[in-house]
Amino acid sequence: MELSMPPPQIYVEKTLAIIKPDIVDKEEEIQDIILRSGFTIVQRRKLHLSPEQCSNFYVEEYGKMFFPNLTAYMSSGPLVAMILARHKAISYWKELLGPSNSLVAKETHPDSLRAVYGTDDLRNALHGSNDFVAAEREIRFMFPRVIIEPIPVGQAAKDYLNLYVTPTLLEGLTELCKQKPADPYVRNLYSC
Repeated sequence: MELSMPPPQIYVEKTLAIIKPDIVDKEEEIQDIILRSGFTIVQRRKLHLSPEQCSNFYVEEYGKMFFPNLTAYMSSGPLVAMILARHKAISYWKELLGPSNSLVAKETHPDSLRAVYGTDDLRNALHGSNDFVAAEREIRFMFPRVIIEPIPVGQAAKDYLNLYVTPTLLEGLTELCKQKPADPYVRNLYSC
């Protein structure tokens, strides 16, 4: 008797990347660098955020001195948001970006994207999520309908069905049996 093992579930990390308003014209060039660096662009969209939307996106920076300038800058024109995927996407994207201050990046990481495309601390050209929790929140903000978590298969799928779906179905079907509704087919014959 041969035992079959379920295929291993491979989880590919995702992160959010933003091409900021002042360098949107370099989008193709930057996407080429992203792809050559081993990332897959899962989704991409160009949008223009309002100052309020920018405030909500950068809510963790609220109260800091640069916050008003940041929201004004990020709402000053269209930007490109992308979901990037690859093994260790968050750390590799942060490494490719370089330091958040473009002036520091030019000195310490001259080949980084922020050194090449950024101009100062505020206008640093690109955004990247800091960690997994931030990536999940930011991806959901920019792509509200995206599925972030891996879709369960095998035992994980069975556990999900047993925990969430089966009890709901059981409760609904039990209630349906208690009500004993009239045969909907017969009713439809007479209403024609």
